[in-house]
Amino acid sequence: MSDPQYGAPQGGGQPSYVLPAPASSGSGVKMAILFGAVIALIAANVYLFLQIDTLKQEMAKNRDSILEEVGRVKETSSVSSAAARRNMDTLKEELEAARRQASMAVGQAKVDATKHAEDLAARLAQQQKASEAAMKGQISKVEEAATTANTKIGEVATDVTGVKTDLSNTKSELDKTIASLKTVSGDLGVQSGLIATNGKELSALKALGERNYFEFNLAKTKAPQKVGDIFLQLKKTDNKKNKYTVEITADDKRVEKKDKGVNEPVQFYTSKARQPYEIVVNEVKKDVIVGYLATPKVQSAR
Repeated sequence: MSDPQYGAPQGGGQPSYVLPAPASSGSGVKMAILFGAVIALIAANVYLFLQIDTLKQEMAKNRDSILEEVGRVKETSSVSSAAARRNMDTLKEELEAARRQASMAVGQAKVDATKHAEDLAARLAQQQKASEAAMKGQISKVEEAATTANTKIGEVATDVTGVKTDLSNTKSELDKTIASLKTVSGDLGVQSGLIATNGKELSALKALGERNYFEFNLAKTKAPQKVGDIFLQLKKTDNKKNKYTVEITADDKRVEKKDKGVNEPVQFYTSKARQPYEIVVNEVKKDVIVGYLATPKVQSAR
């Protein structure tokens, strides 16, 4: 029994299915490439997320380290500066006193007082140099810590840039693969979506999210079995020729699809969608077929 709604021809004839040569010979390989590209895309996204998270942690750690080092330098510098100022103030006072004493002394006493003043001046200059050197050393430590932090951040940022480039290349290859696969036509002559030939490829199609997919392992039974929002009943199989016949029930109407082949998109319309539903059988065994039903994402009455 046929119904034009399901694509069966008038007069009881059954349209022959002609699968384009590129699809029949290379769809499996292309879908394998597609699956690999999807997996690579997912892996690259995960790796990129981890690298960015690592970058954030490294930046936070380095920032805390620098702030801690700066705090130590400030504290040390404050203590050192206070001690140095006290020492230098003491030396200055002693130097002034020695100079006054030298100016008032005569003879050998003046010579001794002048020498003492010169010694004090030399000690004061040496103390100032030591204080400046200590400060430069602390500043150098902070600069070194900042340089190390910037180097680490630069390394992680370079890795992230590399991952983004790989991600872009993978997406480009994925787009090319998808474009090359959109050439298969179904048994109604309507251009089909992408076709999966095994479970891994079906997982890739699910990841793309273009259609709804319902897997089935359909045995020959007396009653139809529900798949998605339709019913299927396996009528017969020829596992040697990889052919099968199935009866589809949708909208309370039935249509029989005879002698269909493996990976052939079997199309039919329902009142729920303007685009056709598709059945793709990947494996034909004795009284059993394994495959999936693909339905449009957008459901709208015809």
